[in-house]
Amino acid sequence: MQTVKTKFFQYGTTEIIYLKQVDEILGEAIESLGKVERIIIPDLFSALVYAIIGQQISVKAVHTIWSRVQERFGEITAQNISKISTHEIQQCGITVRKAGYIKSIADMVVQGDLNLNELYNLSDEEVIKKLSSLHGIGVWTAEMLLLNSMERPDVVSWGDIAIRRGMMKLYGLSELTKEQFNEYRNRYSPYGSVASIYLWKLSFEKS
Repeated sequence: MQTVKTKFFQYGTTEIIYLKQVDEILGEAIESLGKVERIIIPDLFSALVYAIIGQQISVKAVHTIWSRVQERFGEITAQNISKISTHEIQQCGITVRKAGYIKSIADMVVQGDLNLNELYNLSDEEVIKKLSSLHGIGVWTAEMLLLNSMERPDVVSWGDIAIRRGMMKLYGLSELTKEQFNEYRNRYSPYGSVASIYLWKLSFEKS
């Protein structure tokens, strides 16, 4: 039973035309792949739970665990999750540590110590700083929330292995330095998120 509402990341011809102009190689990949749809979770709490589950595990494992969480607990709200024990969350197939992070964040929201809606008023850097101050959330998790929930337009995550793999595949690189990564990221700006969507797609495409 899927209870969390999803939608596609919104982008169009403006972003595509720009990326094709600034990077011919990426432009060819975009032309070849066509419109790539990225499913996102608009609700911030649900998206944050999803991102924590997704830390350092495969896409397939994330989908399996996410389905279990929804089947067992129904609507993924802070109010619902705060009533559940860490052990019950862990039984969905995640580590004790991750289950504790999810439970802790739910409790903070319910107690009024964390207002996720305030994130909408912050810059990308401020969102990352705010979320990274919470237990269990680092830069990558915050960046995933920015792109996969808040639809911020310019997110390209160095911490995302699939993004780096897609970049290496796109440009035929055997390795990728942080300097090279930043050069590409700056080139894609201000539409880095759409570039990320294509890099994700490329990373999972068979050669």
